[in-house]
Amino acid sequence: MNAIVSAPGAAQTGATSAPLSDIRYEVTFTRANAARRQVTSTMTFTVGGTEPVLLSLPRWTPGAYELDEFARDVGNFAAQQAGTSLQWDKTGPDTWRVRPRGVGEISVRFDYLADSLDNANTWARPDFLLFNGTNLFLYPEGRALDFPASVTINTEAGWKIVTGMTSAGQRRFAASNYHDLVDMPFFVGQFDLDSTQISGTWVRFASYPSGSVTGGPRIAVWESLKRMIPAEVKVFGEVPWTNYSILQIADPSYSGGSGLEHQSSHVDVLGPGMLGTPVLPSLYAHEIFHAWNVKRLRPGDLWPYRYDEEQPTALLWISEGITDYYADLAEVRGGVVDAKEFYVMTGDKISQVAALPPTSLEDASLSTWIHPRDGSEYIYYPKGSLAGLLLDIMIRDASDNHASLDDVMRGLYNTAYKSNRGFTSDDWWAAVSQAARGKSFTDFYARYIDGREPFPYDRVLPLAGLRLAGDTSRVPQLGIATLQDSSGLHVTDVIPESSAAAAGVQPGDDLVSVGGFDAQDPNWTESFRSKYARQAEGTALPVVIRRNGTPQTLTARLHFVNRVESRLVEDPRASARARRIREWILRGTTQP
Repeated sequence: MNAIVSAPGAAQTGATSAPLSDIRYEVTFTRANAARRQVTSTMTFTVGGTEPVLLSLPRWTPGAYELDEFARDVGNFAAQQAGTSLQWDKTGPDTWRVRPRGVGEISVRFDYLADSLDNANTWARPDFLLFNGTNLFLYPEGRALDFPASVTINTEAGWKIVTGMTSAGQRRFAASNYHDLVDMPFFVGQFDLDSTQISGTWVRFASYPSGSVTGGPRIAVWESLKRMIPAEVKVFGEVPWTNYSILQIADPSYSGGSGLEHQSSHVDVLGPGMLGTPVLPSLYAHEIFHAWNVKRLRPGDLWPYRYDEEQPTALLWISEGITDYYADLAEVRGGVVDAKEFYVMTGDKISQVAALPPTSLEDASLSTWIHPRDGSEYIYYPKGSLAGLLLDIMIRDASDNHASLDDVMRGLYNTAYKSNRGFTSDDWWAAVSQAARGKSFTDFYARYIDGREPFPYDRVLPLAGLRLAGDTSRVPQLGIATLQDSSGLHVTDVIPESSAAAAGVQPGDDLVSVGGFDAQDPNWTESFRSKYARQAEGTALPVVIRRNGTPQTLTARLHFVNRVESRLVEDPRASARARRIREWILRGTTQP
């Protein structure tokens, strides 16, 4: 990432820190720290006088679009100069004011609570630490973030360290600016680590705990990466990293799986049930594609990053949804899945979007910061992916397969990112229109991106020799919306007059089990539907919840709803031209 000058804290406090120089950080994590589930962060710098130093901690980690308020996990804050304590106070929830006694070196230290199993946070076990720089590295309030800095890791002699940051000596690493500094998460401790060269650069795979991914499953990880990464490189024409690290945690306290992207690495947190499943290659492909799309090529609303406030953008559907489309393409173009599996993944997204409230992609992009509770919280992923497919088809059709969505991505990467700026909505649609030989997308934008009309599948899919087939089935439905995190599956909403509402389930309850199926099992809904599909309407259904820490067993009544599942299939009557468009999408090629 290029060095970017910004002053992220000035708007927050209206004050500016004294200038700092020779900024260095140390992170200390030993067995003693691990026993307390804490990590110690020290920042050392030089000041030129007695002017107050204002130091702030970020409120969020880019890629995780929510305010996490990392300052709340800080304890035992202290500042010293020449071996004696300095006075300090706070000017805001995440800003500390330190008062120097004069010219010289100052060290500021604090302990950080490392008990959050979350990609954007810090998590410790007796032999392991994940940390993000946004949690531990203070910055001078109101000052430019183009300062170089180093990080030294103090840890046990036999423990390993892996990060995307540039090595600068024994357990010491360097970054040329603050943005890079906090975009390089670390694994410290005991974990499995190996590497290989893909597309001319080294790729590392670190997995915790040791032994969680070995033998055949580890070979399968590498085989999928060797197939998918070159397919993604081909879209942009270059590898943007000198090395890339996949940092993966599997822990039984976590259900499902999630990833968080960085410019030369990503962090995956998984439940053990996810290991070895077909979902993992898709997760890897999505996060790796982000190294181009959002970590480098990103909306102007996110350029540069601010760390003291939200940065909403109406273009997040491009950063996330289009990335999801290319994750699917990387799998099929790399031979990890075949065309039929690609159609299944796409059909699942169509069904998923159809089941949710009609939502504008731009509205969904903006709303992600507040986590809507109507089910649309992450709709910009599948719906944005489907928008990518439709745009790809229309561009290829308008250009007679001489151009594609790949040209849009590559063109903006070269004109926006390499000009050290973010792209705008006008930039995006101009690039789309140019690739489509001047075709206007004004109506498409108004109706399907800014608007809430259903996508025109019947009109666009046949241009690529595809069509939708629908299957209707009756499935049991409890009638709740949930949110999964490391502490459990939380009920966020209950549909009025649903089975769950009649049983007394309330928002804020933790879902423990339904019909005897453990809600921590990522496949519980499928198992539940399979078992109860042939039961009679109104059959008693035990639902175990935890309310205010106390388990309760409620009795719901089985209720069925009609569900339409869309299948994407090839049209045997498609023209030769449409078949070419379809095949070239799957292969990642265009007409010479």
